Amino acid sequence: MGVSRETDMKNIAAILTKELYTYFVSPIAYFVFFIFMAVSGFLFSAMFFYASANQQSSGFVMEILFGNMSVILLFFAPAMTMKLFAEERKSGTMELLLTSPITDVEIVLGKFLASYTLLFIMLLLTLLFPMLITPFGDLDIGPIASGYLGLLLVGSAFLSLGTLISSMSKNQIVAALTSFGILLLLWVIGSLSNRGGKWGELFGYLSLIEHFEDFALGIVSLKHATYYLSFTTVCLFATVKSVESSKWR
Repeated sequence: MGVSRETDMKNIAAILTKELYTYFVSPIAYFVFFIFMAVSGFLFSAMFFYASANQQSSGFVMEILFGNMSVILLFFAPAMTMKLFAEERKSGTMELLLTSPITDVEIVLGKFLASYTLLFIMLLLTLLFPMLITPFGDLDIGPIASGYLGLLLVGSAFLSLGTLISSMSKNQIVAALTSFGILLLLWVIGSLSNRGGKWGELFGYLSLIEHFEDFALGIVSLKHATYYLSFTTVCLFATVKSVESSKWR
């Protein structure tokens, strides 16, 4: 059992390494990092000057920044996942990958973890922002930690859906636009939650933004974490089934 599990992890690591290599030998990773930091930095600067002029706390700046970064990820996640399977199909290497001694689960996890590693690096770079405002006021580590945890969870949901859509497409642009459209729908559906009643509760539960707000406020909720982890698991399971079905096409 131990040998089998080790072999599985090696296969996942091999796929992960291969995907990271394709990210960094192309302009994709550097472009994503640069634009993400540029947009986040601009919003951070705007909020910092606003907070200074209105005597708001440093925690207020980070709370708004976390909300802004979650929206930015909505645009960037499709770009980070669009090539994972779509490029394999377009180049004709999907068949070779499926006939290799690697399971479908290992392929999906390896590719997903590659995009997730990219997300982790992006968020790691943004630690510069709380460091910059520390001299202007004491920051509570708790809300900062919960904010980043929320971004990792919502980012996981975004990327898992993008991975699923990529597995069903042969065109990267189509995969990116489809992923963005579905994510946007799941994001704005929260605005319908104020209708009240069972439908309002359902829309509120399905909304991606409704589950993130507590994290930005410094509240770690098991209910919201479970939602994101369940969403990610369902999307990855569906991706495995999509990859399996490719063998019969």
